Parts: sequence; structure tokens; C-alpha cells
Amino acid sequence: MSEFRIRSATPSDVPRVLAFIKELAEYERLSHEVVADAAALTAALFGPGANAEALLGELDGEPIAFAVFFHNFSTFLGRKGLYLEDLFVRPAHRGGGHGKAMLAHLAGLAVARGCGRFEWAVLDWNQPAIKFYEALGARPNADWTVYRLDGAALASLARV
Repeated sequence: MSEFRIRSATPSDVPRVLAFIKELAEYERLSHEVVADAAALTAALFGPGANAEALLGELDGEPIAFAVFFHNFSTFLGRKGLYLEDLFVRPAHRGGGHGKAMLAHLAGLAVARGCGRFEWAVLDWNQPAIKFYEALGARPNADWTVYRLDGAALASLARV
């Protein structure tokens, strides 16, 4: 019987995490946006002031899934939250409960760390993911629209 295990990534896992990020970007049709490299990921995940964490899901020792997450804060709750930036299970391993196990693990971390909520975003076109999340009891937060500043717009505002 196969064994699925979830563990925290270590600095030696950075190349695996980067490979997963690239696989996810390809799936999401966003490969052109990936500029992360091993040095940036090492600093963000393991350097002084690291502000994100990564998990690897392994089936019989083979990495087949990953998640990257960080803490945010709710002023209304007066508590931190857990924000899932990315979750990816390799397509050949979908449908085996591995994504659910990763989310359950993250929910357990959120509860253990005293988080008031666990959130993530999903692309509007990604119906398989939306159906999966809703089957777990997650609901879209349709009252909010996410805004983003990046690139030239971010730099321009920073100069004001």
C-alpha cells in the first residue's frame, strides 16, 4: 500500500519547490510570469525574516504535491490567518485524496496556530479546483474583489 506523507520543506528542497512552481504556472497558463529563482525562494522560505513556508506531499518518497503559505492578519478578528498562496498536485496523482490531505494538514496548522481563518484564491476558469474546494465546504467570498499593483504601477505609486 502506498504511503502519502506531508512534511515541511527544507533548504535542500528549494529546487523541488521551484520545479513545482513552474509546473503550476504552466497549468495556470502563467509560465511567462515566473521570475522566482532558487536564491529568492531560499531567502523567502528559509532566510532571516522568512515570510513564507512550504510543504511537500510525498507518495512513497516521491514529491507529488506542494503548498506555499504564509500568515496574514484580520483586523476584524484581531487574529492572524493562514493564506495559501499555492497548492499543486501533479496531474497523474489527482483524485487520490492528496490535495484534500494537504488542505486538511494546512487547516490543522491554522487551528494549532490560533488562526481565525484559512483563505486562498482560485482562478475563475479553474472549475475542477472550484468544485474540489466547494466539496470541502469552502465558499467564494463574492463580496470582495482582489486588487493588485505590480511592475510599473507599483513602482509609480511608490514614488508618490
